This record gives sequence, structure tokens and C-alpha cells, in this order.
Amino acid sequence: MRPIIERPLRLCVPAVCAVLFAALSARAQGRTNPVPGENQADLGVRIEVLTRSIEQMQGQLEESRLQIQDLRRMLADVLRTQAIPLPSTALDEHPSVRSEVQNPGTDGLPAHIAEDDWQILNARVEEHEQVKVESSSKYRLKISGIALLNVFDTSGQLDNLDVATFAVEPPPYPRTGSLGASFRQSLLGLRGTGPTVFGASTSADFQLDFLNRAAGPYGGVAAGLVGLRTARLHFEWKKFSITGGLETPFFSPNSPTSYLSLAVPAFAAAGNLWNWTPEIRAERRFDFTSSEIKVEAGVLDSTAYSVSSSNLRVPTPGESSRQPSYAVRVSGNNKMEDGAISLGVSGIYSPLRFANGRLLYASGAIADWKFPLLATLQLSGAFFSGKGLDGFGGLALPSVQPQDYGHYLYAIAPMLAGIPVVGGWSQLKFTLNNRSEFNAAGGLGARDSRHLRAATPFDPFLSLVPSSNRIFFFNYVFRPRGDLVFSAEYRHFHTGEISGLPYVAGQVGLAAGFLF
Repeated sequence: MRPIIERPLRLCVPAVCAVLFAALSARAQGRTNPVPGENQADLGVRIEVLTRSIEQMQGQLEESRLQIQDLRRMLADVLRTQAIPLPSTALDEHPSVRSEVQNPGTDGLPAHIAEDDWQILNARVEEHEQVKVESSSKYRLKISGIALLNVFDTSGQLDNLDVATFAVEPPPYPRTGSLGASFRQSLLGLRGTGPTVFGASTSADFQLDFLNRAAGPYGGVAAGLVGLRTARLHFEWKKFSITGGLETPFFSPNSPTSYLSLAVPAFAAAGNLWNWTPEIRAERRFDFTSSEIKVEAGVLDSTAYSVSSSNLRVPTPGESSRQPSYAVRVSGNNKMEDGAISLGVSGIYSPLRFANGRLLYASGAIADWKFPLLATLQLSGAFFSGKGLDGFGGLALPSVQPQDYGHYLYAIAPMLAGIPVVGGWSQLKFTLNNRSEFNAAGGLGARDSRHLRAATPFDPFLSLVPSSNRIFFFNYVFRPRGDLVFSAEYRHFHTGEISGLPYVAGQVGLAAGFLF
């Protein structure tokens, strides 16, 4: 559009200059060298021709100005009909764009549209055409996700091939292991932006995976069913925000980097408090020159000691107490993209009332960190200690058979809630360049072996509860372009019980994903 506007100006301006120069030269020559009388008529004719040329070019300039105004009105109509929002930073940096958007179709327009303004408008139009998804509201809706292929070779026996979390007892025959592939860790998400409510910008998002099983004779287990991962509603003010929904507990913000454990985060049963939990939290930010301090507080619906394999939705011990879980987190960061530092400490308290009427109180302390060691090295992780935290992940859970559901709810769960637990994980990330990175990480989730061993004589079922679970992995992640990712990873599992030898398993896997 811009070359069309500038072409008449480029043609007219040099011509006007030439005509004016010729006229002035002729007038100056007439003053210095008087011409004979017979040449006066020719000079008058030439001046008249030049005058007509100037008038004609003035008309062309006026026509070009009108064309420019028409083009600006057309641009304003496009912006208004397509409802393309410009970022506040762009509006602040380019007042001419702000005037055009706020007063479309008016005559009080700037005489020139800068190159930066055109680049911003073109970028916003391209983004609009790319991310626009039809919705029932006038607000923007963005779709994202990853189509992920995992191929894995397993030695030993794991609780789940697709998203392994701990090693289990191998079958009696000597040779164990398997080779498999899956797309079930592919993810699909939607994010929508809403109106401003009470001065807060609003947004919502949710994410789906395909891990839910559908056993059948025609590959239903490999295909999986769609399941809800997270769903959030967010209200954002300048220094305050409120979020509600199903998401990872806010006191555990970090997660290891692994494309073999994407749908369920790595170390899910070895130190990572990840389990998606309904929660409502508020966040207050305190900004300083080069740092930021955040205080978060919220309530959560504790799902601890529920029976996940049951088809019945019965109250969990946390819900039976008629109180939520309470948590608070204080953190700080240095507000830098390169060399970012983040440290946080959290506390949690949760009343639990079990089916036998016993009332216990779960509690715990959590620390999380992320900071650089060198320019290309980053250390991140988390640590927790407490009791009654089984429902938030980080520990290997026992397998409960249907005939044992009642016994588990009345006897086993209260005993587990009273046993101290400890866990954590840490990851070292080496970034070679913007395409390649290496990650090495280890995690541990453990119950107090002394307490667990002391309770076992009163209930033999406790001998089947894993006392500890350790996992180590090493991977290489390659991103040849923004929408492609490839990864190779090795993982080692070491799951111990209070009696007998530990169970050991390993897994080598390849991942290929397309992001959209």
C-alpha cells in the first residue's frame, strides 16, 4: 500500500522543482539580458505554458493527497471491522497509529505514515490471520498443542509404558522388556482472551491429553481417550491477580524437561509435586528496580488417598473434613530473561478426615529454585518435607485391587497419612545454542522407612507400599526450527520396598514432536 501512496509524490516533486527552476532562470535571464521586442511574445508564451504546467501539477498533488486520505480511511475501516487490537507498547511508541485507531475515518490524520507504523500494522494483520479461530464471542481464541510421537525400549517392568513413574515387580519368566510406540502424550490446548472486568484483563485456557485408556481388541489402549489436564480462569491487574481452576499446585512451579514424560511430568512419583488439583489462588507482586517479590496464597481441593481406579466419585479424606487445603508461597526473581534467578518457599496445611472417623492434619514445607551456574548452565529443582502429601504426587502410590478398596480407605490410608515423607528433584540444563540443549536430572520420593516398617506387622498390606523411588534421566533436545522438536533420552528407575530387593528398570526412548 505504501508504494502506491508515494509514487505520485515521487513523480510530482521533481517535476515541480524543474519547472520552478526553469521559470526562475528565464526570469533572471530576462533581467540580465534584455531580449528584442520580437522575442517578447515567445517569452510570454513560454511563461504561460510553465504556469499551466504548475497548475496541472498542483492539481495532481491535490489528487494524490485525496488518494492518501482515501487509503487511510480504508485502512481504518479494515482495522475497525476486523477488530485487530494493537499492543499498548506499540500505541505508546507510535502516536500516529494511536490517533488512527482511536479516530478512524476522520480528516485530522497525520500527513505521513512512518515505516515502523506500517511494519507494526502488517505484523498485527498477519498474526490476526494466523491465530484467528471462530468462537461464539468477539474475543480472540488461540489454539496450540503438540503432536508427539514416542518410541521406547524398556528393560525390566514399569507401572506404565507410555508414562512410566516407577519400577514394579517383574514377571516370573526370565526375559523381560518390551518395545513400543505411542502418540498418547500429544497435547491440545485452547486459550481465550476476554473483556476488561473491574479493571482486570481476563483470560481462560484449558489443555487436553490422550492418556485415558480404552482397552479393546483393536488398539484402543494405544490410541487412548481424551482427558482434561488443566482448566483455568485468570483475572490480571497491574500488580495483583486471581486464578481459579484445575492446574499444577502453585507451590510447585518448576518441572523437569523431558519429552518422554510430557503428559505426566517427569519425576511424578519421585519428588515432583505435580498432580493437577482444583484451586483458587491470589497473587500480589512487589516490583523493584531489578527484582520482583511475589506473595501467593490459595485454597486447594485435596485429592489425597482417593481410589483412582474406582468408577464411583466418593469424598476424599480432604473433602470429608469440609475444609480445603491451605497454602502460601513467597518467591523472588531478578526480572531477567538471560540469567534468570528464581527462589521460592511454600507451606501447606490440610485437614483430613478418614472413613473410620479419624481426623489427621497434613502439612509440609516446599522450596523451589532456578538459577544459572554459568552462561550456558542452569540449575533448577524443588524439595519438600512433611506428611499426608501423597495426593499432590512425588511419591510412588500402592496398587489397590477392587476387593481391597474398603480396607484401604478404613485402615491403610490413615496409616500412610501419619508417616513422614521427603522428596525432591534437581536438573542441570546445558544450552549449547538456540537449537540444542542437554539435560541431566535426578529425583527422589521416599516415606520414612522406620515408621513404615513399624506399622507393617499390624497390616501386611503395608509391605507392598513402595518406601522409596529414585529416577535419573539424561536427554538431548534438538529444535531445528520453532515448530519441530526431537529428543533422545535414557531413564533409570530404582524402586525400593521395606523388604526384599529393589525393583530396577531402564528405558531408552526417542521423541519427535510438531508444535502448532
